[in-house]
Amino acid sequence: MSTTPDALARPPLGPRHWPTWLGIGTMALLARLPWSLQRMLGRGLGALLRLAMSKRRAIAARNLELCFPELDASARTALLHEHFAALGIGLFEFGRAWWGSIAPLRDGLNIEGLEHMQAARANGRGVIVVSGHFTTLEVCGRLLCDHVPLAGMYRPHAEPAMEWAVKRGRLRYAAAMFSKQELRPAVKHLKQGGLLWYAPDQDPSRGDSVYVPFFGRPAHSLTSTHQLARLSGAAVVAFQHLRRDDGGYTLRLMPAFEDFPSRDATVDTARVMSAIETMARTAPAQYLWIHRRFKRQPDGGSPYEGV
Repeated sequence: MSTTPDALARPPLGPRHWPTWLGIGTMALLARLPWSLQRMLGRGLGALLRLAMSKRRAIAARNLELCFPELDASARTALLHEHFAALGIGLFEFGRAWWGSIAPLRDGLNIEGLEHMQAARANGRGVIVVSGHFTTLEVCGRLLCDHVPLAGMYRPHAEPAMEWAVKRGRLRYAAAMFSKQELRPAVKHLKQGGLLWYAPDQDPSRGDSVYVPFFGRPAHSLTSTHQLARLSGAAVVAFQHLRRDDGGYTLRLMPAFEDFPSRDATVDTARVMSAIETMARTAPAQYLWIHRRFKRQPDGGSPYEGV
């Protein structure tokens, strides 16, 4: 069932969960370090991850080769290094968003387009807030919750203790949390005028999906934004978020998609993926390139052979 702040179940405390709780406690302590130190440690952690995660590094390098053919090898290598630095900082941001204070992160925050959200919510209409899997997604989602009552849709963790701890952390600021299997509660939330954050940009293992262009390549993509909008009557607003070079954050809400949903799920899904591609091109190092985005292709092949 969907979870609100008042309906969180008791945590799993059995001995088999103790190693996970030890890790959670360590992350919670690290979440309280000074933000400037976290950023420095995050870049170092990213460099270590780049060296240690050879398979993920190879996937990210292949994705950058596929998506940025106009860059030469040295430029793509520099982008790969910056991606892992962003990933390391993002891990500290996740911990801070869940269990720490984001007061230091509010300094220098730029928010653009709140008027588009207000227009989309006119007459009590719900809004699907579409973003992508960026390293900044958690902390920027929390920052947006300072301004609008945002609920989230997510993939549950397999480990019960981590699932409980992360959900509890998110419910410090989110209006509610829905797993990706909880379609009916999510639709009900939208019909009641709620806001729902959703990232539909990873290759799905299940659900209605189509192939649409992403960085000029066929990408196996969920049609769920179209389906949610069709079932709920909600507007769809693209949400861009990024970490700036000066250490601040920019949150950017776009005007609601016009004539959405249409009768064509493929056309609508292509529009959503085009919006996410635009976001990724704006801050390419911060997109989650370690995911096999193109692992399924219409011809049955894979661009990750040998990776």
